[in-house]
Amino acid sequence: MAVKVLYFAWLRERIGEASEVVETNAKTVAELVEDLRDRGEEYELAFADVSAIRAAVDQDLVEFDADISGAGEVAFFPPMTGG
Repeated sequence: MAVKVLYFAWLRERIGEASEVVETNAKTVAELVEDLRDRGEEYELAFADVSAIRAAVDQDLVEFDADISGAGEVAFFPPMTGG
């Protein structure tokens, strides 16, 4: 399946892309992360510590075990802090 992947903040800086369409057989966010890590060193660096990353599927905040079957978009970003 093809899914649009969005990268925000330092993830975007490390990967060098704000978004891309990825062909994947991943069923969960965690499996997608593994697929992305295989794409190269910049992805390995960006996803080295997933505890410092949040994910959203079709704009809903999810855990890494969330199903992405049929998803149109998966976004990755650092945790937000309020003020």
